[in-house]
Formats: sequence, C-alpha cells, structure tokens
Amino acid sequence: MIKLRDVSYVRLGTRDLAGAETFATDYLGLEVSERRRNAIYCKSDARAHTLCYFEGDPDEQAVAFEIASADELEQAAAALEGLRHAVHRGSPAEAALRKVKAFIAFRDPSGNAIELVIRPEQSGRRYHGVRDAGITGFSHVGLCSTDLARDERFWTEVCSARVSDRIGDAPLLRIDEIHHSIALFPARRAGIQHINHQVETGDDVQRSFRFLTARNVRMVFGPGRHPTSSARFLYFEGPDGMVFEYSSGVREIADELLYRERQFPFDPRGFCHWGAKPDVPEFRQSSVNDRSDAGVDSSRPYGEP
Repeated sequence: MIKLRDVSYVRLGTRDLAGAETFATDYLGLEVSERRRNAIYCKSDARAHTLCYFEGDPDEQAVAFEIASADELEQAAAALEGLRHAVHRGSPAEAALRKVKAFIAFRDPSGNAIELVIRPEQSGRRYHGVRDAGITGFSHVGLCSTDLARDERFWTEVCSARVSDRIGDAPLLRIDEIHHSIALFPARRAGIQHINHQVETGDDVQRSFRFLTARNVRMVFGPGRHPTSSARFLYFEGPDGMVFEYSSGVREIADELLYRERQFPFDPRGFCHWGAKPDVPEFRQSSVNDRSDAGVDSSRPYGEP
C-alpha cells in the first residue's frame, strides 16, 4: 500500500500567466517564490512552493503528494504498474521544475493527473503574502470523480487514505490527523475540483469575502460552516474557472480507534451548517444524476489528455 504523507503542491496550466500571477498574489494572497520564463511558483507556507502556474492548456493540471523515501517511490511505481496504471518516472530536469528530489506521475481511475514526490524543497524562510489573507498553509484538494465507489477504493486500498465522512456517496479522505486532504466529488470530467488554503481565523474568512466581493471576484459558496469538518469556509472562482477555498478551524481526528465516519445528505444541509447554498456543479444533485460512470484507461501515457 502506498503511504501518502502530505499534499505537496498543485500545477495549473494557464493561457494568461500574468493574470494568474495577479490573482495568486493580489487576490488569493500568496507569495511568488520564483519566476521562470514560462512559469511562476507561489508559496503559502515554509515550503518552496505549493502552487505553480505554467503556460499551457488550463486542462493541464496535476496534484502532488509526498511520500517518505526513494524506496517507497519505486515500490509505489511497481504497485501502480501492477494495477495497469501507466507510470511516468520523472527525469532529473522534470524533478527540478517541480522542486523535488524525484517523482513519478500517473492518472487515477477518473483520469486525474497525480504525482508522487520525495523530498520537496523547503524555502528556509517564512511565507509573507502580498495580501494579508491570514493564510497558514496549503491544505487539501477536491478531485472530480466519474465513479465515486471505484475511486474511493483506489484512494483507500491503494493509497492508504481513510474515509472521515461522506456527503451522499462523496467521501472526504484523510491521510493524517486532518479531517481531509482529498475530497472526491461526482463529475462528468476529470480535474481538480477545488484548491483549499487554511486561514487563521473565521474573521479572515469574512474579511476575504468582503475584499474579494468588492473586486468582483465571483463567489460560489459561503461564507458558511461545514458540518463535516466544522471549518468556516468561503469558495470563489479564480483564473480559468478554478475554484479556490479558504477555511478555518478544520477538525482533527486524533484517535483513529474511536473515530467513526459519518453520513451527511448530498444537499445544502450536508455542505453548510449555516444554510449557504453552493453554486458549484459538483456540489449539486444534478451532478450525481447526470454524470457519466465511464472511467478512463489508466494505462494510457500520462501526458495524453
């Protein structure tokens, strides 16, 4: 079984790199740690980067997870190949672009681009955001799933995640004591469904709501409070339609033996304790009724759309 240690970074293609940088810094509140000719690297904590925008098709997206060692990385590659996932072993140049010692890349059963990395680079200094959004770090990702039951089996049986709670059939998955690092939502496509940054307080959530609304950033959910993780939250739309989330006060699960997963309804009550209603396709019942259950051929080359 592959043991995931942490969610490390996301990579997002964009056709407007300058606009993406403006959003990431002036609006989202990240710090640019490095600029290259075709990419910008942004940090939200002590790591060298947690978000990379690069010039490319916005459908080119990847999320990376850290694992412990080179031996475990090779064992993960062998396990995935044994399950007929096409595995790309990154070259030293590709690893340098990702600021990691080494990595492998593959697609999960829905077709989401996943990277497993070892030794992600640390910056050696604290994060200082351009805008004080109260960010304390990059926390979790939502992933689109064309078959929730199949993908839950992959993430729990192959990648050692555990189900914390379910909203309908959508599982919220933890890889450590944090309530969830991966959330799977029903969709008719592959891709990153949302990107979460933790902020220090609920006041930070409300301040960002006022700040972003005044600048005509599209709000898609909240402010509200999740009944699952107990976090106060705000979802809003960034470049290329990507949804970003701030949240504060996420629940930690300290005792694995005593905790039992819980079931919540797949309707606004399951998503928000305060009654906010989401304007997010994957959070609506229609996405369950209308989605395609067709998966992807995970043996196809990693770089193919």
